[in-house]
Amino acid sequence: MRFAFDEIEETIRMVQAEKLDIRTITMGISLRDCVSDNVETLSNKVYDKITKKAKNLVKVANDLESEFGIPIVNKRISVTPIAVISESAKSAEDFIKIAKTLDAAAKEVGVNFIGGYSALVHKGFTDGDLRLINSIPEALSSTERVCSSINVATTKAGINMDAVALMGKIIKKTAELTKDKDGIGAAKLVVFCNAPEDNPFMAGAFHGVGEGECVINIGVSGPGVVLAALSKLDSKADFGQVSEIIKKTSFKIARAGELIGRIAAERLNSSFGILDLSLAPTPEIGDSIANILEAMGLSKCGAHGTTAALALLNDAVKKGGVMASSYVGGLSGAFIPVSEDAGMISAVEAGALSIEKLEAMTCVCSVGLDMIAIPGDTPAETISAIIADEMAIGMINKKTTAVRIIPVPGKKEGDHVEFGGLLGHAPVMKVNNFSADTFIKRGGRIPAPLHSLNN
Repeated sequence: MRFAFDEIEETIRMVQAEKLDIRTITMGISLRDCVSDNVETLSNKVYDKITKKAKNLVKVANDLESEFGIPIVNKRISVTPIAVISESAKSAEDFIKIAKTLDAAAKEVGVNFIGGYSALVHKGFTDGDLRLINSIPEALSSTERVCSSINVATTKAGINMDAVALMGKIIKKTAELTKDKDGIGAAKLVVFCNAPEDNPFMAGAFHGVGEGECVINIGVSGPGVVLAALSKLDSKADFGQVSEIIKKTSFKIARAGELIGRIAAERLNSSFGILDLSLAPTPEIGDSIANILEAMGLSKCGAHGTTAALALLNDAVKKGGVMASSYVGGLSGAFIPVSEDAGMISAVEAGALSIEKLEAMTCVCSVGLDMIAIPGDTPAETISAIIADEMAIGMINKKTTAVRIIPVPGKKEGDHVEFGGLLGHAPVMKVNNFSADTFIKRGGRIPAPLHSLNN
């Protein structure tokens, strides 16, 4: 891939003034050959393979950052869902040992997160799945770098409501065990519908069973670049012109990510996997999805018209990005994590943005309800009902949706929590107080929709 001088000059400007970065370089590692009847042996194999495959990941990323002048913010690892390789683990303690092994391996190679403490239970549980899920609260509270995800629904299978009910309790317990840090354990746990196997972003990354031995997936980010481009448009520009400038900007962002990803894969003796086009905000001013929507003409994110603006943004990002890479994957769209987006935080504080409006927005964005702080006394059944609603949106619309929600122990609506770093800070949001207990306790599986029968 060759770059003209003016493209290089433009990329430098986007980095320096408009906050362009590679948000993550994520190495996906298959652990399928680590299976053993003995948990000690399995753990040793897992540690050895991760530290061998990823030993140069951080160095290569740092070298590329220096060579090209594009910040690479996070270096991460995703692995085969641990439930898939750990049916021999006979207790929660065995799974926690594996979690600590993942944490130790991540620390050894210098990455900030490792994803894949995961299970796929959209149609039902195995005994091992249940043991892993029940171990999540202690696993996440006793490790620093481990992230967990559970897929409870797909368009093909429907929604496993027993899993949805269980995850409400698991999220509550995870937050409670990390109450000294405002429940941050729950920020490392995500519940999915239609989880992608090649997602490079945390907390939901895992290395799917259909993936190769070792791959490099890239997550690019450039909300600030898109915002700067929109600010140059006349306020009377129509939506066709708005879409066009976002498409062109997305192309440029993706082109830089493709270059970095392919060179990294070559140097790390891995395959290039995918480029995730997602616009991922940060708590920094000017690096906000909400501000992009407001630049289209909304007085505040959350106003009527917000969902339409987000739909335009998501579509234009994809259309521009796919022209830059033949291997677009992951989530690819626009993220709306409340605590990680200064504009979203401002909108919540102004009373413009509610959980209900965020849910509507997830119908058209790339993920779901993300990094939302709620009162610590919210019942587990209410959390499960929030998950159920979000899973239904994903199932019916044949898209990925997710919930990463933090019931902050001891906090109430209107309080403020500080998670730190890219996880940011957030106001505690109001939750509908009407009960869904009887609905959640029905259990079973919500059947797949008619349009899942597409063979």
